[in-house]
Amino acid sequence: MANGRQLDGKKIVVTGGARGIGAAVVSAYVEQGGQVVSLDIGNHANVEDPQGPGRVFHRHCDIAQSQSVDEAFAWAAQRLGGLDVLVHAAGIAPNAQAQDIELDQWEQVFAVNARGTFLTNRAAYGLMQHSGGRIINFASAAGVMGQPGKAHYAASKGAVLAWTRTVAREWGPLGITVNAIAPAMWTPMYDATRASMNPQQLQQHDAFMATHIPLGGRLGDPRNDLAPMLVFLAGDGARFITGQTLAVDGGMLMLS
Repeated sequence: MANGRQLDGKKIVVTGGARGIGAAVVSAYVEQGGQVVSLDIGNHANVEDPQGPGRVFHRHCDIAQSQSVDEAFAWAAQRLGGLDVLVHAAGIAPNAQAQDIELDQWEQVFAVNARGTFLTNRAAYGLMQHSGGRIINFASAAGVMGQPGKAHYAASKGAVLAWTRTVAREWGPLGITVNAIAPAMWTPMYDATRASMNPQQLQQHDAFMATHIPLGGRLGDPRNDLAPMLVFLAGDGARFITGQTLAVDGGMLMLS
């Protein structure tokens, strides 16, 4: 790190890298010298590559499908020459009251958020088991304390937290750290959530945020408030941190 860059030469996969939090993380990693493969189910055609000493490669991947994940990780490992870090940021968060959730919607949320975590983490393990590495999963405060209007999302993120703690214990002896981020960031997904609310719900939501986020009363900015933490967790300074749920949320979720 003599040049000041924390991730020089690190071989990194970021899921959900085409927009929102994932795109902010990709940009920060490239700026820090990382060699990054961005996986996303969306179209990368209009994604502007970040500037920096690192480099980013793009590939389509459906994280809910085993074959798609395995093929994408094999491609990434070949392109990068291995894998040091996985940031699994991809996920969905539809809005529905618990009693109105249809079975197919429940299963879709679990397929993307829970199964996707299993499939991507398993693929990363296969590439890290002999050399160690960092796995950073995206959970949510909803998985800890619940979230009205998102019972299926909260349940799926609770599964992510339990999975993360378990594999941190199993894979730690191999030098693989596994942590979960619980972010509270303003993203396109959050814009969609706000758009689904009626004026009364939106007013109540904003009032809740104002009283429950000590730092500013609103969600943070992915580039300025979250990406620096993800850079740290991907680097050598985080080698002795594993099995943790790290809230980056302005103080909304204060874990003991």
